[in-house]
Amino acid sequence: MKSHSTALTRRRLLTGAAAMTALSACAARVPSSASTSTLSPEQQIGGVPISQIVDGYGLIEDAGYRLPPVPPKYLQGLNRRALVPYPGYESAGTIEADLHAKLLYWVQDDGSAWRFPVGVGRQGLSMSYDTTIKRKEKWPSWTPTQNMLRREPEVYGEFAGGVPGGLANPLGARALYLYQGSRDTYYRIHGTNDLASIGNSGSAGCIRMFNHDVIFLFPKVPLGTKVVIRDYSDSVAIEGEAVANRGYEQPATRVPAEEIYAAAAESGPPQFGAASNVESFGY
Repeated sequence: MKSHSTALTRRRLLTGAAAMTALSACAARVPSSASTSTLSPEQQIGGVPISQIVDGYGLIEDAGYRLPPVPPKYLQGLNRRALVPYPGYESAGTIEADLHAKLLYWVQDDGSAWRFPVGVGRQGLSMSYDTTIKRKEKWPSWTPTQNMLRREPEVYGEFAGGVPGGLANPLGARALYLYQGSRDTYYRIHGTNDLASIGNSGSAGCIRMFNHDVIFLFPKVPLGTKVVIRDYSDSVAIEGEAVANRGYEQPATRVPAEEIYAAAAESGPPQFGAASNVESFGY
């Protein structure tokens, strides 16, 4: 992988059920001396009020990990999974990545496509050739490449031994590994804990998706799926100039290696989510 940059987010995971109170239009008069009760605040899950949880982006328990709901502020406009009429030129079964519009399409047989918002780093933007998914991993581990270690030893050297899979891992909940022939390109389509990066560009990284979205896509795309990169001129022609240039470049965020390893050690099975209580990191 060329590079990754994420920021892990603090989350408290709470469980509960919403309460609904029905008020009669013709309520009986309450004596002025009677005491009135105060409505309880709405329960939350992972800091998100239950009534605000967006369909498809709620609490997920997966392989012993608990992913909190995605706050609705990150799911505005195009930043939400949707089944749409496919606006491109690729055949059914293909994944088309528009790295300029920060959108990824999985093309269906009936002329529709599942559209996902993505975040992309500078290295991801350099992708200009077609690839094939030849490997898929759940809760993958991550190790910086030799090129990364040579290029920025002060950044990646601490992680030369690799970061185990889990909530603290920069590849998130799933990774799809992109190859040209038998050669690993080190590009990935993967999850992320850096929610603010979706719909934007980063100083590093490949193609990131909300963990909820990559978990949705992962079992549906078989090995051998073709991944096509849409060029800028097609992005403008298909999406319009504003969408083809959406988002902004975020600065890199670094978290000390000891925090990442500690979070990774505490985050996974059989215990849940201690990593959700620390700031996260990834490339």
